[in-house]
Amino acid sequence: MLKSKFDILTTGIHEVLPKEEFKKKLDSGKPLKIKFGMDPTAPDLHLGHAVVLSKLKTFQEFGHEIILIIGDFTARIGDPTGKSKTRPSLTEEEINENAKTYFNQVGRILDLSKTKIRYNSEWFDKFTSRDFLKLCAKVTLSKIVERDDFQKRIAAKQPVGFHELLYPLIQGYDSVVLHSDVELGGTDQTFNLLMGRFLQEQYGQTPQAIITLPLLPGLDGVHKMSKSLGNYIALVEPANDAFGKLMSISDELMWTYYELLLGKTKSEINSMKDNVEAGIAHPMDLKKEMAEQIIARFWSSQEAKKAKTVFEELFQKKDFANAQEIKYGPEYSQPINIVDLIKKIGAAPTSSEARRLIEAGAVTIDGNKIKDFKTQISIKTGMQIRVGKHKFYKVI
Repeated sequence: MLKSKFDILTTGIHEVLPKEEFKKKLDSGKPLKIKFGMDPTAPDLHLGHAVVLSKLKTFQEFGHEIILIIGDFTARIGDPTGKSKTRPSLTEEEINENAKTYFNQVGRILDLSKTKIRYNSEWFDKFTSRDFLKLCAKVTLSKIVERDDFQKRIAAKQPVGFHELLYPLIQGYDSVVLHSDVELGGTDQTFNLLMGRFLQEQYGQTPQAIITLPLLPGLDGVHKMSKSLGNYIALVEPANDAFGKLMSISDELMWTYYELLLGKTKSEINSMKDNVEAGIAHPMDLKKEMAEQIIARFWSSQEAKKAKTVFEELFQKKDFANAQEIKYGPEYSQPINIVDLIKKIGAAPTSSEARRLIEAGAVTIDGNKIKDFKTQISIKTGMQIRVGKHKFYKVI
């Protein structure tokens, strides 16, 4: 039985508000303006972002207009969503640098030639104090502080910056400028998305429908995928590393990744679970299929096949043939501190992270665990270094 466009577009989502209005918009047959906002607060996108971007791709394939809002103005404020304290704002230089990296990453999923990109500084940099007062007059303080993030901080007697109270209005006003028909976002953005709908009504426009998508759990299976928590897979990281990280998730979390990143239906997932229970399928094999399909979708099929081979050789056969190579040179002629070595080969970004890995027993050299961060290492060709579960190196 063929699925309707409505069924396809609402597969894997959390909620549509209001559902009947969204159906009516779809049934009109007109290309809809689909809005999605992104604050350039960090240079890399991760698989959590891919959940929403994949849904946008489906809208795009059905002929609807995708409008990406780069919140360069908004990022100067700092979105308080999900934060227990005020998030520092970014400089214009940081914002511009981060925004530049987004396009190639978004292009892995969306057709950029059919995607409209707007910066909300286009209209907000022209806003006068009078314009801001008019915007603020559309909303009451009681409505703003209904937001769960603000309520928690107020109850805990934590500060809430007045500039943060403006954030939902500013994001919502983007919808007014664009005359958007539908806006997508994670479940943590529900308040902001509804504010866009509310403001469109205040300005005499047909209000947008909103679609919220589940937040992708991070590798820890507890918190949402986030760079700040270190439980993420960046779209720009090597496919081999991404494959290894995907294989590290729990068997239970695997089903969520199948649903949110690969679009598997509940019935398809239940069928796989039944096969596992019946002994027809093994969780390890299903996880490898999941990882290969995700890498093929967001990297390439060629990289997916290679990453699977590398994983099987490194992790299952314990074969270092495909480990990342470190060329022996003059800089290794003298013993080097283990912390400095881990940083030098790129296995950890900072000394503190390197020390944490060492103290956790996650660093081995030629099969021997290194637990003292003061250890001096004499580098030699043929040496095999493993950092964590996913990073293998050999000296040549």
